Amino acid sequence: MGKILRGKLRESLQAALPVGAAILLIHLTLVPMPGGTLALMVCGMAFLVVGLTLFSLGTDLAMMPIGQHIGAALLQSRNLPLLISGCFLFGFIVTVAEPDLQVMTKQVPSVPDLILLGSVAAGVGVFLVAAVLRVLFRLSLSRMLMVLYVIVLLLALFSADYLAVAFDASAVTTGPVTVPFLLAMGAGLASVSGGRGSEDDNFGICAVCSIGPILAVLLAGLFFDPESTRYEVEASAAAESFGALARLFAGGLIHSFRDVAMVIVPIAGVFAVFQLTHLKLSRTELVKIGFGLLYLLVGLTIFLTGVNSGFLPAGKYLGETMGAMENNWILIPLCLVIGACVLVAEPAVHVLMKQVEEITNGAVSGRTLLFGMALGVGLAMSLAMVRILTGLSIWWVLLPGYALALTLTFFSPDFFVGIGFDSGGVAAGAMSAAFVLPFTTGVCEATGGNIMTSAFGVVGTISMMPPITLQLIGVLYRLKLEKTRRAALLSQNAADGEADSAGTEGPEKSEESAP
Repeated sequence: MGKILRGKLRESLQAALPVGAAILLIHLTLVPMPGGTLALMVCGMAFLVVGLTLFSLGTDLAMMPIGQHIGAALLQSRNLPLLISGCFLFGFIVTVAEPDLQVMTKQVPSVPDLILLGSVAAGVGVFLVAAVLRVLFRLSLSRMLMVLYVIVLLLALFSADYLAVAFDASAVTTGPVTVPFLLAMGAGLASVSGGRGSEDDNFGICAVCSIGPILAVLLAGLFFDPESTRYEVEASAAAESFGALARLFAGGLIHSFRDVAMVIVPIAGVFAVFQLTHLKLSRTELVKIGFGLLYLLVGLTIFLTGVNSGFLPAGKYLGETMGAMENNWILIPLCLVIGACVLVAEPAVHVLMKQVEEITNGAVSGRTLLFGMALGVGLAMSLAMVRILTGLSIWWVLLPGYALALTLTFFSPDFFVGIGFDSGGVAAGAMSAAFVLPFTTGVCEATGGNIMTSAFGVVGTISMMPPITLQLIGVLYRLKLEKTRRAALLSQNAADGEADSAGTEGPEKSEESAP
């Protein structure tokens, strides 16, 4: 266990140091932060590393096995009512418990909290059922996504004021606990489905589920007046002394523990029901999963405390200060680097990297996947800065962006389609909610922009870019594969030709030498 823990710590340091280094570089060169804000960020970095280490270990021990076992059990049962009701119930419960979504619903006062939360949770439940039925009945992921996103864009014509909110709601719904579970559930479904295309079934569940919140918010927007809608980032307390710093992080730990427990307890409850009725796992396996859930609870609590208490005030301050600069256009290229560093620090990203490498036996490397996602998130943050500084409507970003992403589904291998759209939900996680959104909100306030239409939408834009970049990698992968196959075919034909030539010459020479 000690060796595994050291390996996880090394991975966490590699993930967390880039974003910390980027913020410190900005602090030293462009925008010096106050001592209290800098202290919060440094302490937050330490919390982030420790939390990410324990979270990764807990995911391996508990969340991935639970998801795989439940996914396999649902499909093995061949009981359609059980499949539908189980998937809907799990999707609804976990979504209601998602901390980031609960925070966001409070920022949209034109729609009552409970109505918005219930609508989004029902949307995730319905589309989790749709995602599982797609695997069961062998439906094309590309065609399903095409139809669903066309419906989304048509509905958005009638609820345009809620478009940015809808895509952000979709992004924050898939949190750091639910994403690994859904990815593992896809692996469990694929292991049972077997047959042609079963490898492609590992991915696509997050992609389909993320459409539910978009439709739910757009539908809710048809019945509520958007005029009172606003978005506010609550200011964090300053840490002017060591005692204030300790009190701030202690309060953050208590708050984060409550939020994380609200997510993990429903998952553990669903698992317990399946254990009693279908799974019947051994005691050894149950003990392993129990310790994994404990690691997950502690790790994610520490991680979220570091992010919310340490990085949120730093993001808000940097955004406000840099947005007020005379040459604030520098934010556009700078955000390319910030976005890439933030993506590397997202915990669910490393879960996806590991799963892709395992399923492809290393044919698609985690580094390639990470590069594609980091590039996409960096471009998304740069686009967000362009929107804020120019007042560009989000339609000019989402419409061509999703049109390109959906067009690529016809040219990229199905495997990359699933990975690409799943990675959109993975990319927009805790770091996006607690650093990127306050950062863009600060820039928007400093430049006098409309927070609702400009700052809102950045998380949705982040979730849009990885499907584009990863599917482009898939197109290049397909071209490279076809080139390799053609070269192998030409080589084989040449070898066959030489063999035929040798076989023809042999008898002739024998006849000439015969008496």
